[in-house]
Amino acid sequence: MSSSDLEAKKVLIVYAHQNPKSFNAAAKDIAVEVLTAQGCTVEVSDLYAMKFKASATAEDIIGELKDADNFSYADETKRAWEAGNLCPEITEEQRKLTEADLVIFQFPMYWFTVPAILKGWIDRVLTLGYAFSYEKRYSQGVFKDKKAMLSFTTGSQESMFSDNGINGDMNVTLWPLQNGILHYCGFQVLAPHIFWAPSYVSPEMRNTMLEDFRIRIYGALKEEPLSFTPLDYFDQEKGFRLKPEFSEEQAAKEYGLAVGIHLGKKLPPYNQMKG
Repeated sequence: MSSSDLEAKKVLIVYAHQNPKSFNAAAKDIAVEVLTAQGCTVEVSDLYAMKFKASATAEDIIGELKDADNFSYADETKRAWEAGNLCPEITEEQRKLTEADLVIFQFPMYWFTVPAILKGWIDRVLTLGYAFSYEKRYSQGVFKDKKAMLSFTTGSQESMFSDNGINGDMNVTLWPLQNGILHYCGFQVLAPHIFWAPSYVSPEMRNTMLEDFRIRIYGALKEEPLSFTPLDYFDQEKGFRLKPEFSEEQAAKEYGLAVGIHLGKKLPPYNQMKG
């Protein structure tokens, strides 16, 4: 892939690890190196180094609240965003996100999800109005022209996250993150890059993991995203349930539509892990 193929592409890496010598840091550095070499403009939000505030509070809003006695973070931040009254920390992250064509979230998986500081970034940056609205979500979402990818390390080996493993199917674990956050905001979600238990393998294997990631990142912007069920498959007047014609279409099929929209059938294999 030549640099001309990626002309003017911008990438945001939201990075959440405390240790600049960690495996996650090495993965982040590789992404910066490869994408920059391809001509991309890369920005990194190093959340721990920034001391990014994890809690979503009224302090995120400059000036008076409309209804302080019945505080609603979603409503108040929507008004603040419309008026240009969000705090500088949020405004700056929204600027980076607005400009990005691809967003990579680099983190260690904590308790089957993202670290608190990264969840705080999600809660505070993806505000109502800016990142989503009732009309603009899922396949019709605000960020439908952007791509996003989760890149993370686990503390458990791959077999433990299988469909008969003690941690349960990783596809199920990923559904709230990839469908409930990224796809909800409209992102084209690329297959996740999972580093399985790097702390428990040899240095040689860790190097192999990072070299595989280097190859993956080289072609990331050309990848096809994961498949999600389009918003117009659902009937708004009936509580956004699947429309009868699509239910009938799926009736004879072995698998459901997706991990979370399984229709009482088998979960589609690798639905949240392979494009």
